[in-house]
Amino acid sequence: MICLGNICRSPLAEGLMRSKLNFTKFMVDSAGTSNGHKGQAPDKRSIAVARKNGIDISQQKSRQLVKRDFKVYDYLYVMDGSNYLDVIAMASDEEEMKKVIKIMDEVFPDENLDVPDPYYGGSQGFENVYRMLDQATDLIRKKIDK
Repeated sequence: MICLGNICRSPLAEGLMRSKLNFTKFMVDSAGTSNGHKGQAPDKRSIAVARKNGIDISQQKSRQLVKRDFKVYDYLYVMDGSNYLDVIAMASDEEEMKKVIKIMDEVFPDENLDVPDPYYGGSQGFENVYRMLDQATDLIRKKIDK
């Protein structure tokens, strides 16, 4: 799960995905395309909306996406078009490029929708992002956990 700073959207997506998958069968992580928040916990508003919904993401730490992630993970879900382009630019070949998916494409294929960055808004933005990611991660779980 990938966003810009790995403190708002991708930690929520990671927490949601972890809550829906068997941790003995799947490995889920999140990262940012930038390193501006490296080592920091998720935004307190992300932690609050997750906690309100029974998920604890407070122990996550922000990290930057690295080339090795293309080898480790089968899917690299990105939150928006800007991060999509940044992650595609890191890919070494077409096989790695195929792993990069805009997360909302799972819900609305071919509509090119972004998960908005709630960082500069209020708590309602985090609630909206949570609902979007909850829907997307439900569909991803159905897709990969057969």
